[in-house]
Amino acid sequence: MLYAKVLVDIANTNVDKLFTYCFDNEELSVLRGQRVLVPFGAGNKKIEGYVLEITDECEVSNVQIKRIIKTLEPYAVLKNDQIELAYWMKERYKCLLSMALRVMIPAQLRGGRIKEKTEALVMLKEGITVDDVKASLMSKNGAVKSPKQLEIIELLAQVNSKMSVKDICAFIPNASAAVNALLKKGILVKSDHVLFRDPYADINIISTKPLMLLEEQQSAFDAICDGLDKKSGVFLLHGVTGSGKTEVYMQAIAKVIGEGGQAILLVPEISLTPQTVERIKGRFGERVAVLHSRLSHGERYDEWRRILLDKADVVVGARSAVFAPLQRLRLIVIDEEHESSYSSEHSPRYSANEIAIRRAKLTGSVVVLGSATPKIESYMKAKMGKYTLLTLKNRANAHKMPNVEIVDMREEFQNGNNSIFSTKLVNSLTDCFNKGEQAILFINRRGYSTFVSCRSCGYVFKCPNCDVSLVYHKYSNRLKCHYCGHSEPLPKKCPECSSPYIKSFGVGTQQVEEQVKLLFPEIKTLRMDMDTTRTKNAHYEILNKFYNGEAQVLIGTQMVAKGLDIKNVTLVGVIAADASLFHSDYRSAERTFQLLTQVAGRAGRDSEKSGGEVVIQTYCPDHSAIISASNHDYEGFYAKETAIRRSSMFPPYSLFLRLLFVGENEEELSAKSEKYLVALEKVIKNVLASQEANEAELMLMYSAPAPIKKREGLYRYVIMIKLARTKNTAQVLNAVYEYLEEHPCELLLSSEINPNDMI
Repeated sequence: MLYAKVLVDIANTNVDKLFTYCFDNEELSVLRGQRVLVPFGAGNKKIEGYVLEITDECEVSNVQIKRIIKTLEPYAVLKNDQIELAYWMKERYKCLLSMALRVMIPAQLRGGRIKEKTEALVMLKEGITVDDVKASLMSKNGAVKSPKQLEIIELLAQVNSKMSVKDICAFIPNASAAVNALLKKGILVKSDHVLFRDPYADINIISTKPLMLLEEQQSAFDAICDGLDKKSGVFLLHGVTGSGKTEVYMQAIAKVIGEGGQAILLVPEISLTPQTVERIKGRFGERVAVLHSRLSHGERYDEWRRILLDKADVVVGARSAVFAPLQRLRLIVIDEEHESSYSSEHSPRYSANEIAIRRAKLTGSVVVLGSATPKIESYMKAKMGKYTLLTLKNRANAHKMPNVEIVDMREEFQNGNNSIFSTKLVNSLTDCFNKGEQAILFINRRGYSTFVSCRSCGYVFKCPNCDVSLVYHKYSNRLKCHYCGHSEPLPKKCPECSSPYIKSFGVGTQQVEEQVKLLFPEIKTLRMDMDTTRTKNAHYEILNKFYNGEAQVLIGTQMVAKGLDIKNVTLVGVIAADASLFHSDYRSAERTFQLLTQVAGRAGRDSEKSGGEVVIQTYCPDHSAIISASNHDYEGFYAKETAIRRSSMFPPYSLFLRLLFVGENEEELSAKSEKYLVALEKVIKNVLASQEANEAELMLMYSAPAPIKKREGLYRYVIMIKLARTKNTAQVLNAVYEYLEEHPCELLLSSEINPNDMI
């Protein structure tokens, strides 16, 4: 008798531990990492679980050990390094072990909500020949009684293989009835064949060859190869837009594959376009698997299964692809490592960058973080020697960086221009179109207007479920909430004062598109935002049209700021550079700089044309983020931003711990958060006193409504704790988490260090 320690798949603190079950190895083969069905609780309810340990000794005494009912798959769904990673995630992100394991497998696998796709194949029964069948089909006068049946038999004999009815009908029209007749006669036999759904089956993949690396690229590649040989290292590849970072990634991946290893390439979800997939598949062929949210449940399950069954060497995907169950992992590349989408907004609130680095340590792999605009924290670690810094200062193939011009929209207004377009941008667009070139117009707001209000009484239309204003969408003439999805028609009168004077304010992608069509009626436009890309293949269709020159202007949100390499784009216009500049987040300047630099990098990527042109419209032309972006000056921005953060004691010189409380009753929520605030303040001060530390290390602590107080019908309150980074910080955090574990609260939704979204 053998024993398995099983974690039942129930997200509850009380059962988030291992339970011992037994099994007879001769009757049931059980593997570590396998999913099993077990009896659980007093009623022996059948529950799914994960086998995390197997032993031949039972550590439980005086208790009847229950038996595993069955295994759910014939293979382990979790690799050993994934199990160790889940234990680490439990401690790092203060989440349940079951939640850490759930992110590593397709959601639809749990509960048996997804199955393998099978296809019926037919073949000649063993021992039967074409002559045998022909004889049985001949009439007394020598004619063939069923010519179609004979055709089918001859086809199967010719290909000497199994065929589906669909494939047979492609050769012999309307053959399905004849196939069924042959099956009934026992001449043909049928068997099920497992299929892998291919989300990119219809895309024409063109094989590509490695490019000659330039000196800077070769130096970076050599350093990564050295790390691969040593089976360790975290590299920060800082390269300007268009510097050829992707080619370095792909040649490093090729080295790994050539040596029998496997690799993961993470790209931001919005950059994971079919063009990106084409590029990777064109280099590495069919042994590329793709994982992202726009796949159907069946496609995602099959891609995951291909990886698990060792049918892929390269995994390309968004954030969760970092958990891909590769057996011979040697390299993890995270492109655009600064992207906020690499941080999960749901429990477990993990960072893909941190997961990659931890998984690399468990597997002896190398991590490459790439970006033209690295996170402040990442660049600081590289400067300190924790990461190895690799730099690409020049664009590949002698491409020039685009010329950037900042337009002060205050001066435009003073000169009588009330348009959303400056005179400079209109002139540049005109010149671009006259040359037959293409332009990208960027504004990081979808919809037509950002809010609607009554000009008589000032009433602002807000979402009934969330504490935010509704956004006007002109094409549907509706007001929509971009948080919960609430939608309502635009009213003709104010609900407060019955005034008909209702007006929309602010600018979104729809209004930009409308104004372009008014200025340039003969020019074809495309718009790319959440509203136009809801359908499965919408990204591909829009970008393909733009790549093929079917439109001269692409208007969009941050979807158009990354990953696009279109030679004919010579102009980028930023409509409102201030949109992300003054959010209540200490990273707003950093994110503005990153976004402007990235979108500016879409211009002038053809060496045969000029370096391209970028027009940045702003009401804050003197802001350091905008000036640094216009000069393509990351080092300058980094120096100024770190100085500001040091003087203000913002991360990475301090850290924020946010506790988020959520509930239906606002008074209860407020009272509960205040109660925890008092208790936690005492806990923290006791730790600092025991270490004879200065109480000033606790820099800030308060309880208040979240910046968006109500979301999706629930109220939200936060406790915000700001701590100086010292030798005592870890001990303080441990004490806080110990208190929370000993005093659980059903209203506490999450705890997070330096939350990705401070709102």
